[in-house]
Amino acid sequence: MGTLVLIRHGQSQWNLENRFTGWVDVPLTEAGREEARRGGRLIRHLRVECAFTSNLQRAQETLRIVLSTIGQPEVPTESDAALNERHYGALQGLDKAETAKRFGAEQVKLWRRSYDIAPPKDRTALNPEGLSESLKDTAARTLPYFHAKIMPLVRRGQTVLVAAHGNSLRAIVMALDQLTEAQVLELNLATGAPIIYEIDEQGNILKKTVHELPPSPPIG
Repeated sequence: MGTLVLIRHGQSQWNLENRFTGWVDVPLTEAGREEARRGGRLIRHLRVECAFTSNLQRAQETLRIVLSTIGQPEVPTESDAALNERHYGALQGLDKAETAKRFGAEQVKLWRRSYDIAPPKDRTALNPEGLSESLKDTAARTLPYFHAKIMPLVRRGQTVLVAAHGNSLRAIVMALDQLTEAQVLELNLATGAPIIYEIDEQGNILKKTVHELPPSPPIG
């Protein structure tokens, strides 16, 4: 039996500012670093054998903090853009509330929550390539990597940690839990909170544990 641990990065600066982030490489806040530490303490009973993350610093720093917290900083890690957050196109960098006022709340909800509708691809300073992804597009690049690189290790009995992003992890959970398109749209993953799957050699899920972060200790 293998173990798969999924953890969404801690709060980023643009999470705090309520801005669309996507592929923009923003750092964690101090609160986000503390979320990573608290998430790490929830899995310190595990011996992680390898870890995967995205090419974005907020996920990479979360992974480093988690591994340090569990006393296993030497774990081999691999980063790949396949695990990056969904690309939010021309919305990247925009304030979410202001965007809703500009385009209408229903339109922004469609861009954010529909499975196969991507935000506008207009070229902007934060989107010079004119890219954009729906959740379906994100799954199309994340899942082949997941099934080729990560699941074989888990099925061989290893304990694997993946520190990534809300939408790339939603794509993985959708596949593991066999969620419908409608069900995955209601799935929200908390920052810093580990999800643990126990999986047999055939790829069957034996147990799933969704953790909630313990409260932050009082200051002073």
